[in-house]
Amino acid sequence: MGIDVTVLRVFTDAEGNFGNPLGVVNAAHVGPADRQRLATQLGYSETVFVDLPHAGSTTAHATIYTPRVQLAFAGHPTVGASWWLRESGTPINTLQVPAGLVQVSYAGDLTLVSARSDWAPEVALHEFDSAAALLAADQGDFPDDTAHYLWAWTDRAAGALRARGFFASLGVPEDEATGSAAMRITDY
Repeated sequence: MGIDVTVLRVFTDAEGNFGNPLGVVNAAHVGPADRQRLATQLGYSETVFVDLPHAGSTTAHATIYTPRVQLAFAGHPTVGASWWLRESGTPINTLQVPAGLVQVSYAGDLTLVSARSDWAPEVALHEFDSAAALLAADQGDFPDDTAHYLWAWTDRAAGALRARGFFASLGVPEDEATGSAAMRITDY
């Protein structure tokens, strides 16, 4: 018997380009003991398993897995799961993840989430002088024993930056479009 997996691209541009692939699975179809195995087989930076809200509720529950570990919180799976729920006809106001309650809102076609930055995984932050220097960075220069988030301003006045993340310790060699790792820059 097959398992339905919806694959989304989260954090696309206005034209729907780019984005970070995400596997979304109705948690009712996969028991907790099998979720890590499925996430590993799928190989996305994260796969989110969503328990649909009960009738009359505006809160859903979700668990998040990388190919190697379960996470208490990650940004792009919470955005993707919330978008998926609305597209499935079940918009929510909150998403319960192991770290806590994520606030969810919708503005036109956008899905917005608000969460605590201290829920984000610890990363070593590396600021670069330019986007070109950032893009030239060699993953081999950053040890696999911790997660690394590299970034450079592209327009500081506008708050725009370019980033790359090396998360080999989580089973993700490189992840460009992140939510929770980007949250750590707010601590910087």
